[in-house]
Amino acid sequence: MHTTPLRSFHLDHHGKMVDFTGWEMPMMYTGIHEEHHQVRTSGGFFDVSHMGRVVFSGRHARRLLERVCTRSISSMQIGQCRYSLVCNEHGGVKDDVIVMRRDDDEFLVVINASNREKIIKHIEDVRDTNDWKCKVDDQTFKTAMIAIQGPKVMDLIGKVSKEVPTLKRYRFTVKNLLVMKLIVSRTGYTGEDGVEIILPSSAVGMAMKMLLKDIDMSKDDALIKPAGLGARDSLRLEAGMPLYGHELGEDICALSCGVDFALSMEKDQEERGEAFIGMDALKKIRDNGGPDTQLVGLTLDGKRTARQGHQIKQGDDVVGTITSACMSPTLGVPIAMGFVKRECAEEGTTLSIDLGRAAVDAKVTKLPFYKAPKI
Repeated sequence: MHTTPLRSFHLDHHGKMVDFTGWEMPMMYTGIHEEHHQVRTSGGFFDVSHMGRVVFSGRHARRLLERVCTRSISSMQIGQCRYSLVCNEHGGVKDDVIVMRRDDDEFLVVINASNREKIIKHIEDVRDTNDWKCKVDDQTFKTAMIAIQGPKVMDLIGKVSKEVPTLKRYRFTVKNLLVMKLIVSRTGYTGEDGVEIILPSSAVGMAMKMLLKDIDMSKDDALIKPAGLGARDSLRLEAGMPLYGHELGEDICALSCGVDFALSMEKDQEERGEAFIGMDALKKIRDNGGPDTQLVGLTLDGKRTARQGHQIKQGDDVVGTITSACMSPTLGVPIAMGFVKRECAEEGTTLSIDLGRAAVDAKVTKLPFYKAPKI
C-alpha cells in the first residue's frame, strides 16, 4: 500500500487505518458520526493525499484538456477551478476531476485515487494520437493534499491569511509560506465552506504547525479535529455529491448523474473550444428523449438503512438500484441515492426499497439533502 506524508499524524491521533484503493488511509478516529457533526458544526481536517495531482503544461495543454474534459477549459481564468467529467466514447464517465488553471498553458488536475493511472494513460493516448505537445507531470507522490472543512474554518484561515477568506468558491491562490509554496483552493467535498491545500510532501510538518497554530486537535472542544473517510462519505452523500464507483462509472450515462452543469454540450462552438470525447453520443441520447434512468435522492421511512445494490421498486416492478446510502447524522433519517426509471424520478414519488428480509417505503427527495446555512 501507498502511504501519505501524514501517516504519523493519523497514528498519533489513533486513526483506524484501512486499505483504500491501494492507499493506507484513516477510516475514522473517534467515530464517523462524531466526526461528521464536527465538520457540520465547526471544522474537520482531512488527509486527501491519495487523490491524484497531475500537471499538464505546454503548447497544447489547453486543447488536450478541452478534448478530454466535458467543461469548457478555454473560458477558465487563471486562478479558477472547474469541476468536470472525463467521458468515454459512449458518454459513460471515466472519472470526475477538478481542473485548476495555473497559467495560459498550465493546468493542475485533481483525479480520484482509483482512477489516476487510468486517466493519465487516457489523456496521454489522446495527446499522442493527435501529436499534441503537452508535458504530463504526475506530482501525486511529491505532494500532499489536505482539506479543512466546516463553518468556522474561514475564521481560522483568516488568522494566517487575509487573502484566502476573500477567495470566491472554486478559486485558488498560491501562497508563499517561508520556503514552500501552497496551493489553496476554496473547494471541498462535504457541502461545507472550507479549503483544500496542496503542498510539498517534505513541508507537511512545518505547514501543519503554521496552519493549525494554537489548535490542539485532541481537545474535546477543538475548533478543528481530524476526520476520516467514513465521515467524508456521509458528508458528501448529504450534500448530494456523486462518487465514482457509485453514482459515476464507465457504464453510467453522464446525462443520468445529476451533474448536467458539468456538461458543456455546445462548447465546440465557443472560441477556441473543442468537442469533448463522448459529446456526440450524449447529444444523440439527449435528442432521443434523454437517458432511461435518472439519479435521485431518497428519504426512507423508519430507521433501517439501504445499501448499494438494493433494488428500488414501484409496486412489484423493479425500477432502479441504490448507489449510496446511510443514516444521515445531520437529519436523523435514512437517506440514499440511486438510479430509477425516468418516469419514477419526480420529486415526491413514493417507491419502496427491498432490504432483503423486508421492504421500506421511500420518497424521491430533491438533492442535496443538506445545504449549509449562509453565514
